[in-house]
Amino acid sequence: MADMEAVAAAGRPKLYSYWRSSCSHRVRIALNFKGVDYEYKAVNLLKGEQSDPEFVKLNPMKFAPALIDDDAVIGDSYAIVLYLEDKYPNPPFLPQDPKKKALNHQIANIVSSGIQPFQNITVVRFIEQKVGAGESVSWTQQQIERGFTAIENLIQLKGCAGKYATGDEVQLADVFLAPQIFSAIELTKVDMSNYPTLARLHAEYMAHPAFQAALPARQPDAPSST
Repeated sequence: MADMEAVAAAGRPKLYSYWRSSCSHRVRIALNFKGVDYEYKAVNLLKGEQSDPEFVKLNPMKFAPALIDDDAVIGDSYAIVLYLEDKYPNPPFLPQDPKKKALNHQIANIVSSGIQPFQNITVVRFIEQKVGAGESVSWTQQQIERGFTAIENLIQLKGCAGKYATGDEVQLADVFLAPQIFSAIELTKVDMSNYPTLARLHAEYMAHPAFQAALPARQPDAPSST
């Protein structure tokens, strides 16, 4: 890879993304929803490009995504989404009501720290090597189902679900939920009949233009279907 920071000239933000990464997926949704025109830079995680020394300068954890926006270099999806919220406040991701704001952060955190890290490439490969081939599938399903049960109950308990997770507008919780639900359905084959609220939300996300444009198969580095 070329010197990545050298290409961070003023202009369009640059998103270093992997088409199948749910963390990258959530940032693509955020950028699309905020109406930000950005340049897509592919990082192939399966080929180990996240360990390239130049990429490590952008994200020391060697994960996708990373965002360069003028002189801002951000290597964490949660931090990127909050950065976008601050820089592009309209339309907002976070409500003014402190209780609803806390709920959005709680749901986003369940996804970002309570589900996704337990199913990333590093963990899956470790389980396959140490436990046995195919054992990662049941592990991944268990982690997703544990998190989905918590979120389903949380949304029902708060009684706040409208068209989307916390009301009738897309908010932070939706940005994090959408990729996780998509991955659970398409890759992990989780039975969503156990999570009727999340299944309904998935249908809403799949009909929203900002979410549609962020889908893995629509990214430049997605394998061609032809």
